[in-house]
Amino acid sequence: MRQLFTAAVMLAAAAALPAAAQDAPSAAVLKGLAPTGKLRAGINFGNPVLAQKGPNGEPRGVSAELAAALAKRLGVPLEYVPFQAAGKSFAALAAGTTDVGFFAIEPVRAAEVEFSAPYVIIEGTYLVRQDSPLKDVGDVDRPGIKIGVGLASVYDLYLTRTLKHAELVRAKVGGAAAGIPVFLDQKLDAAAGVREPLDAYAKEHPEMRVMKGAFEQIGQAMGTVKGRTAGAAYVRAFVEDMKANGFVADALKRSGQKAPVAPKTM
Repeated sequence: MRQLFTAAVMLAAAAALPAAAQDAPSAAVLKGLAPTGKLRAGINFGNPVLAQKGPNGEPRGVSAELAAALAKRLGVPLEYVPFQAAGKSFAALAAGTTDVGFFAIEPVRAAEVEFSAPYVIIEGTYLVRQDSPLKDVGDVDRPGIKIGVGLASVYDLYLTRTLKHAELVRAKVGGAAAGIPVFLDQKLDAAAGVREPLDAYAKEHPEMRVMKGAFEQIGQAMGTVKGRTAGAAYVRAFVEDMKANGFVADALKRSGQKAPVAPKTM
């Protein structure tokens, strides 16, 4: 059974925010974002750039802080709903059992949820063995090449759509580095994933290396339930405000992450 974290007191970082630039939320916004009277925020621990666990397993990181700041702005209690992979968090939001989530923007997902503009940009790239003949991301899409990927991850969706020759071998779970175990176990040619966790793995395993190039620039956004238009519009404006006032950059710094903040779009 999933563990739920109810935040009776918002994160200190969110509490320290300056006065909100947005208008007070309307009844339609509150109905769209907190239909149960609280904000249920899906947190994906499968991407360590966005979310990490505190000493008691509680969510930390930029996505947890954004959720807390949004709940504070709405004036409602916050409930974190943790997941171990983006695919499961996405499914919960699409089903309306959470109110907001944090995902990479992807056309397949956009058919089922409403996305804000991105707040962080991360890279999708490959991990290979040091002696691999594959030197650049462009070398990987060849006949006979097999790539380990996390099930239903954003890079699984992207590579499924774009690869012409290489074969994807999916792990049973999703996650930013979930392709590594299947890459190792089945002696595949590469593992696809998010750069930061792949770099961390290669640092501890010098027989591996991470390619410098990227096959995808991945925009990480907040998602809301499809059809709740007032709530979605409020979240889009909220994300732009959080980028502009430095909150996203500060939250990334507090969690020790170096991913770039996405440019302002509104």
